[in-house]
Amino acid sequence: MSLCKHCVSGVTHDGTPEGKWEKINGVETYIATPTVEYPKDKVLLFLPDVFGPQLPNAQLLADDYARNGFKTIVIDYFEGDPIPPEALNPGSNFDFMAWLPHHSAAQVRPLIDKVIAALKEEGVTTFAAVGYCFGGRYVFDLGFDNVIKVAATSHPSLLKIPDDLEKYLATSQAPLLINSCTIDPQFPLEASAKADEILGDGKFAPGYKREYFEGCTHGFAVRGDLSDPKVKAGKEGAFKATVEWFLEYL
Repeated sequence: MSLCKHCVSGVTHDGTPEGKWEKINGVETYIATPTVEYPKDKVLLFLPDVFGPQLPNAQLLADDYARNGFKTIVIDYFEGDPIPPEALNPGSNFDFMAWLPHHSAAQVRPLIDKVIAALKEEGVTTFAAVGYCFGGRYVFDLGFDNVIKVAATSHPSLLKIPDDLEKYLATSQAPLLINSCTIDPQFPLEASAKADEILGDGKFAPGYKREYFEGCTHGFAVRGDLSDPKVKAGKEGAFKATVEWFLEYL
């Protein structure tokens, strides 16, 4: 597995997180709960990028999903060892390729499954998942196993193209939204075209949509520089598209 330089670049967003930290089945999570009435049997799993739920950007996004009526749980599948936010600083020499092997699917997926199992015991019957960068890999995996009812991802990382797209077509029943962008070594324009070819035009019966944000770079939907009008529009557009996708299918 490999990541690109854009996986560890971006900015920290301003704001005061409103959620709370809680262990679910021994796994640390950040939980954002709607302040209005919401369906207690539904949960949105927020699968973060390599900075984990500790990055304020992820917490603020989770809070925004909660404001739209979704109880949102950000899973710390790095067990307190995300890439530190200091890695975003210019000149950082953080070795993320040395970090990555310690957080493979063998370590990550069981933690997601533990959280899901505990939530099911609490009466949750329906799951959606949104994944950013690293988290996009696990949105696909949960879709393969039909653990989730609906899926969305922005600039997914670590996918095998076209294999994972073909597997999604063959095995998943979860409608899939992909938010893509102009500059993305992890999900380049060729991958976007392949996704449309394999899943588009009604080929994937449960539902498929790909949004494209011109002038944006991998990571824009969670770590984009909001002083750039195109990036700000991309981040807000990806969030809006994801909320609308969940409202339609969840």
